[in-house]
Amino acid sequence: MSGGRRRVVAGLVSLVLLGALAACTPRASEWTGEEYAIAGGGSTGVYFAYGSHLADELSKSLDIRMTAHETAGSIDNLLRVDAGDALIGFAQGDAAADAVAGAGAFSDPLQIEAIARLYDEYVHVVVRGDSEIADVADLAGRDVSLGAENSGVNVIARRVLDVAGVAAASVRDPQLDLRGSIAAMERGEIDGFFWVGGLPTPGISELADRMPVRLLPIDQEWVVDVNDRYSHAYRPADVPEGMYGLKESASTMAVPNYLVTSSSTPPAVVRDVLVGLFDARPRIAEEVPAAALLDRRQAIFTGPVPLHPGAVEYYRDLRD
Repeated sequence: MSGGRRRVVAGLVSLVLLGALAACTPRASEWTGEEYAIAGGGSTGVYFAYGSHLADELSKSLDIRMTAHETAGSIDNLLRVDAGDALIGFAQGDAAADAVAGAGAFSDPLQIEAIARLYDEYVHVVVRGDSEIADVADLAGRDVSLGAENSGVNVIARRVLDVAGVAAASVRDPQLDLRGSIAAMERGEIDGFFWVGGLPTPGISELADRMPVRLLPIDQEWVVDVNDRYSHAYRPADVPEGMYGLKESASTMAVPNYLVTSSSTPPAVVRDVLVGLFDARPRIAEEVPAAALLDRRQAIFTGPVPLHPGAVEYYRDLRD
């Protein structure tokens, strides 16, 4: 091989090596495990979709092995993160607030801190399009899934029923996750189900493609009552006309969603996660629209759940 060709080949090899090195962000030395988990949610929900894409992105950028795990939802995720079974997880703001306070479903405070406020989730009370059920009060005596056990959905569903004057015990609740609820509705086994997730939730969009559905309204006064009785984590919201084939917008309430980790997670690891999270935002948003709502200015507002020190450092450095 001539000297010129050798120089060309050497240059090409150098470019390939540089590209390979650039593909991975240098990670902190605190990444000492062989595999890491993200506590997601049901396989047809936004949590799992978001978590799966984030796991793929972090695996590539940090040259680690990370996977999203299917879970029952927020409460399950918080327990897994606290126990060290997952590095990070998704959680509704109300459930996370209960976790750090040792309230609600948590008998003792969990050592949980927030990494970022991601997006708001919307309460869905789904019934068939031809159902005679007109509002939440009509759910008394019906077969209605209030969400899987240890899910944030179950927490909110019971709170909504309470302010609507419906005793949870009057509802026949099979405690199904989103996938199970969708299947049961299609089989005619339940009259409705509760879900709390980003817009649009893939599983409900797919259900609406197969059969007409409606969302029961949640009055703004009820949102005020839920805040007064339980947690000031909620705000009035609307699911827009056209989504899920709705003929008009549906009033509901929204709750913020956080990415959380254990208080014991090294700050440098949290910083690496945040770098990867924000860098991957546009790519994840192509598949998970809720990811586009991640905003550096809003991400710090996670109270009453404290920001992890590594997250504080990351956001502070952005302002410097």
